[in-house]
Amino acid sequence: MNERQLRILRELGELGSVTAVAEALLMTPSAISQQLRLLQRSIAVPLTEREGRRLVLTDAGQALAGAAIEVETALARARHTIDEFVDRPDAGVSVAAFHSAASTFFPFLLRGSRVAPGPGPRLSLADEDVEQDHFPRLTREYDLVLAHHLGTAPPWPRSVTATTLLREPLDVAMPADHPLATKRRLTPQDVADQPWIAVHDGFPLVATIDAIAIAANRRLEVVHRINEFAVVAEVVAAGGGLALMPRWTTRPHPALVLKPLSGVHALRHIDVLHRPERTARSAVRTVLADLHRAAAAIRHRDGGGPEPRPAPGISPGA
Repeated sequence: MNERQLRILRELGELGSVTAVAEALLMTPSAISQQLRLLQRSIAVPLTEREGRRLVLTDAGQALAGAAIEVETALARARHTIDEFVDRPDAGVSVAAFHSAASTFFPFLLRGSRVAPGPGPRLSLADEDVEQDHFPRLTREYDLVLAHHLGTAPPWPRSVTATTLLREPLDVAMPADHPLATKRRLTPQDVADQPWIAVHDGFPLVATIDAIAIAANRRLEVVHRINEFAVVAEVVAAGGGLALMPRWTTRPHPALVLKPLSGVHALRHIDVLHRPERTARSAVRTVLADLHRAAAAIRHRDGGGPEPRPAPGISPGA
């Protein structure tokens, strides 16, 4: 028993013939008859009977046709509820981000970078600093997930939609009085003999550390493993070693300088991931647009930068 079969039964009771029902529902008479037969298989008593050349409803058929009205009414109400949910501009939207992206993008969202009038989405924000491979899993729990991704890493799985918000340079952080601080740019050979502070294994910046070692043809001495850039900055300032730090999404530290690095691909993508069906909701599309406006403001605030491109393996406009 399904919605279509119940509607056919209801229309038969009102219109009085299979031909009239077929015309009303833009179906063939044979298709109408087939659906009636399928419905009858699920019901223990006859729903229709012949009255001359006409097919009419039995008492049981009339009772079920009456119930069909209630079913159609309930379904129409459910569709209306879903339409309101999908189109509601102030519906809830959950956003997760790794720490440095959260500290940069969340204030933009909360302070309101929207240009449209009226109430905006109700935000639910969370920090989720996980290994790169785990970010797609977070799209089960959150509407939008901000993830970091190196251009040399495998593309995100096709089960999620990804667009790039920022393509952010990774610079070498050092104390302002460090001997290398006088250089305009650094090479892997310049930094290879220094102690390093790196993130834990499984996080994207490890690959860039490895690339520096390969380019310098020597193994780097990693003395500390710290993921939180605010802590990294303090350790660097205290003389604990050099570190890679994102140029735009970490707060400036008065005791540090950041120097660009040549000779390796020192760049990370900040991508926003979501399941394709999430953007059917107006509120989610609004927050996604807000994130893109925030990214543009970040690039403009810090003197510009390369235009964002879709994440690897994702077509433009995905």
